[in-house]
Amino acid sequence: MDNFKAIGNSLTSLGSQFTPFASRTFQYTKEQLGQAEDKTQLPPDYIDLEKRVDALKQVHQKMLSVTSQYSHESYDYPPNIKETFGDLGRTVSEKVQLLSTASTPAEAQAALTAPPSAKPQPKTFNHALARASLASSQLLHQQHTGAGEDPLATALEKYALASERVGEARLAQDAQIQSRYLAGWNTTLNTNLMFASRARKNVEKARLTLDSVKSRAKGNTWKIGPTSPRDEQPASSEELSPEAQEEIEKAEDEFVTQTEEAVGVMKNVLDTPEPLRNLAELIQAQVEYHKKAYEILNELAPVIEGLQVEQEAAYRKSRESAS
Repeated sequence: MDNFKAIGNSLTSLGSQFTPFASRTFQYTKEQLGQAEDKTQLPPDYIDLEKRVDALKQVHQKMLSVTSQYSHESYDYPPNIKETFGDLGRTVSEKVQLLSTASTPAEAQAALTAPPSAKPQPKTFNHALARASLASSQLLHQQHTGAGEDPLATALEKYALASERVGEARLAQDAQIQSRYLAGWNTTLNTNLMFASRARKNVEKARLTLDSVKSRAKGNTWKIGPTSPRDEQPASSEELSPEAQEEIEKAEDEFVTQTEEAVGVMKNVLDTPEPLRNLAELIQAQVEYHKKAYEILNELAPVIEGLQVEQEAAYRKSRESAS
């Protein structure tokens, strides 16, 4: 028994010589092993704030895991298509302009494969659709031997130009989302929520320090082997020395200060309207893109429909003549 008491007293003496970090680690280990008799409890309101901050952090992580795709140009680019450097050399509108001056099939082919005038063209679904439509249009034009133009070839060329405009609108949407939404939510996650996490860690450090000071002052340490009823009774506050009482009060003040500071930081993170404002910007960018895409396609639809009506009329006329 005396040996166990001697070891316990030695550990208590050793604990009093620990650095603040070691004292906190010592206290944390005791708590994990169920050796801590008294653990200072955090206020219910504080715990509620922690839960709300954790939920906000999870929301940011979940949303950013999806919306971060707006930072990758090719997020909707078809993975099964194979485009060459020549395909990506010039914009569809540039190629159409070059094709308008071509007088032979060779010149038309040269216009389609003209060297790039700037950076390679975007790899988006709409841009790929535009390039495929223009290439298809030229295939029909090259094989067309009748009078006038092939209506399907003409329609595909117009569709190519419209698709490229839709693709440019999508890129404009992505740029807005990156600057007005992603930047804000990443700042909240990596800065504001990080500050809240740091403040909470400071509270936990202050609590561990307080409890380690209390435990050391009352002579509580590791329980190794059997103890007598008297050994289990901690010293009362009246039995504490003035120095020990002062150390406890100092640790309590620090704990209160860190808790109040963390409450302020967490409330600021939770109350700021910035995330909701950023989400509104995300939606607005999407609205502008879909509105622009609608306008482009709505303008094109009657043109294609007109070509279709003309071709059907010509087809019926040719059938009537044949009969």
